[in-house]
Amino acid sequence: MSSNAAELYKRISSNPEQTQALFRQALQDPAGAMSSICNLGDELGLPVTPDEVKAHLAGVDDAETNRWVVKARGGL
Repeated sequence: MSSNAAELYKRISSNPEQTQALFRQALQDPAGAMSSICNLGDELGLPVTPDEVKAHLAGVDDAETNRWVVKARGGL
């Protein structure tokens, strides 16, 4: 299902409003942001687990994503 994580990441990244909403949530409630990401995956037919999301984010070589992960580190 790691391909689901990659596709979900692509879809979230292509929607700036959704990206910002998840970023704000991650700053205040990292675990809740992870739940939101997984729930969104379910809604889009791209089910992912928190571990799959973490593994995908760890492999992304993108400064903006890395900054997001550092700020939200508590729940990720």
